[in-house]
Amino acid sequence: MSKSLSLFFACLSVLFMSATAISIAHNGWLVLVFSVLTFFSIGAGFITKARLRRKENGTERR
Repeated sequence: MSKSLSLFFACLSVLFMSATAISIAHNGWLVLVFSVLTFFSIGAGFITKARLRRKENGTERR
């Protein structure tokens, strides 16, 4: 995975984690929404990394 793509996923995850922390004091529903977004953004980074690695090695599965 390129450094810029890694930086994008890292910053996006930190942004969602910060929004989760801030929303704890305000609204419970926002905490739930931002927690789910954080989980999915971290997962998307791992999925993207695995797909790019598989594509690079030539072992792409369909």
